[in-house]
Amino acid sequence: MVSRCSLDQLNLLSADDFQFMNRIPRVMKVPGVISEFEEDQRTTFHKRVIVVSNQLPLRAFRDGVSNEWCFEFDENDLLAQLKDAFPPATEVRYVGTLKADVDVADQEEVAQVLHEKFSCETIFLPVDMRNKFYHGFCKHYLWPLFHYMMPMTGSNGIRFDRSQWQAYVSANKIFADKVLEVTDRDDEDEDHVWVHDYHLMALPTFLRRRSHRVKLGFFLHSPFPSSDIYKTLPVRDGILKALLNCDLIGFHTFDYARHFLSSCRRILGLHSESNRGHIALEYYGRTVTIKILPAGIHMGQLESVMSEESTVRKAKELKVKYEGKIMMVGVDDLDLFKGITQKFSAMGELLETNQELRGKVVLVQITNPARSSGRDVQDVLDEANHIAKEVNLKYGEKGYEPIVFIKGPVTTQEKLAYYAVAECCVITPVRDGMNLVPYKYTVCRQGCPVLDKALGLDENSTPKNSVILVSEFIGCSPSLSGAIRVNPWNISEMATAMYSAIDMSATEKHLRHEKHYKYISSHHVSYWARSFDQDLERACRDHYHKRYWRIGFGLTFRLVALEPSFRKLLGDTLNSAYKRTSSRLILLDYDGTMMPPTSVNKGPSHEVISVLNRLCDDPKNIVFIVTGRDRVTLSKWFSSCEKLGIAAEHGYFTR
Repeated sequence: MVSRCSLDQLNLLSADDFQFMNRIPRVMKVPGVISEFEEDQRTTFHKRVIVVSNQLPLRAFRDGVSNEWCFEFDENDLLAQLKDAFPPATEVRYVGTLKADVDVADQEEVAQVLHEKFSCETIFLPVDMRNKFYHGFCKHYLWPLFHYMMPMTGSNGIRFDRSQWQAYVSANKIFADKVLEVTDRDDEDEDHVWVHDYHLMALPTFLRRRSHRVKLGFFLHSPFPSSDIYKTLPVRDGILKALLNCDLIGFHTFDYARHFLSSCRRILGLHSESNRGHIALEYYGRTVTIKILPAGIHMGQLESVMSEESTVRKAKELKVKYEGKIMMVGVDDLDLFKGITQKFSAMGELLETNQELRGKVVLVQITNPARSSGRDVQDVLDEANHIAKEVNLKYGEKGYEPIVFIKGPVTTQEKLAYYAVAECCVITPVRDGMNLVPYKYTVCRQGCPVLDKALGLDENSTPKNSVILVSEFIGCSPSLSGAIRVNPWNISEMATAMYSAIDMSATEKHLRHEKHYKYISSHHVSYWARSFDQDLERACRDHYHKRYWRIGFGLTFRLVALEPSFRKLLGDTLNSAYKRTSSRLILLDYDGTMMPPTSVNKGPSHEVISVLNRLCDDPKNIVFIVTGRDRVTLSKWFSSCEKLGIAAEHGYFTR
């Protein structure tokens, strides 16, 4: 059987034509008139948003008594929070893998439970594929590269492995197949599919091949590296072309979007345009829109957890424990890009150069469990422990530790309690995607009635204040205009910034806090999700105004969009029309038409000259070459074609 893709290339058969040809005609069994809209009137559909990510926003665990699987939404997961942005009538379905290992015998039952009770479609990847896809290509190759770390040696990251890349592509195809199962309904064109992060950058190609009008958006939560770094990726073309099969591509910051556009220009030769505040790329007749909007936090969920008894109790304990001291807090994942060792070194230098702060300033560093295993994670932990121990031995005393290093899982309630009590938040990764910790810290410093009462604060007390010390290399930095920005590689600068945060006046702290809180409370997760969904709808508004052709194989597949009136120019039709006419104007381009663009010798061949002379010798023909080349060169090349017209330099000079 000939595939659709092959039909498209051989016959230039539009996907719309293919869809029309497969419609089954309806048959009348009684006298009357068939309404073309009768079927649509019988069935009404509601909007559906399909959120696709590597892992479902769920917690999975076994019951201690029955040993049965139990599930709950992870309220701290950004993807779980975004569903609150949509009206109740909008169905939000999730597609992804579980964070837990489920036995093969239990997978079908687990998938059914998640489908019915959590609107989740579960993917179970084979163990070997999952290890190569996630722990191999994603975490140990793609993730470091996107954070500007190149595998120069075997000990410094993992070099490109073709088998891991193949596992990545295979896993993405499995994800796409699952999405297609979800969208398998009569009005699948009304589904909004939102793909998240670098794990699934090849998915758009597989999805677009099968569903050319699906509203497809992608959001990258990690940095996108500069084009010089990205160009080192052996599969750079395939990933870019796959992403360009989306309708909308989102980034947290302008820098990340700029790097992506630069890579498209330098690798694929595509140029972007800006129109009324929207940045877009033209890709084979389709418009791919670029969106820049940092994510936000769920204000309601955060304020609810702040009011919980466990949060309030922990905050009271911390206030008593650190009474009379200045607490700075940092919360980071345990990995080599979070700048934990640089932060500890800066704390040591702060105490070395400012003796009056010894015994008064405490840095509480909370580390979340590492998301992947490896020697690099252990090396970071060992170095951080070593520096913390040195600083504590040198500047600590009985009842005082300058660096409190908390490792392991810490509950959300405990983290919020630390945020509420800390006078400064220090987040200094050497490279990071967005990082919402400063946002959460600001909201906790704003407080809530229950927490304020427990901490002895009232309306007549000192106005709310906070200070944020943030790395200039993370996504939240541009949106926090009142933060103290630092270069985490400059230890002395970080130590000076810490002192500035401590020494800052209460009035300035309040002004900075107010500025941050106003932005954070208005640019929350619902605002982010709704804005992306609205822009996706806008990016797809021309879907029904064009005809589409599927061209290419594998990751080189692309969808070509042309005007509805476009039809293939057939040779027989052209020959017949040519013979019937008595007056013909023939306009010919030169580079890329008469001469291949890759040709080293740009001058016309003898064969080209011969064909042109034969066309010009026919008295019914007027033949012109229209090109951007200069008139001197063209006159020299075509001196033997006396009857040939030349429009040089885009028509500025004519012969």
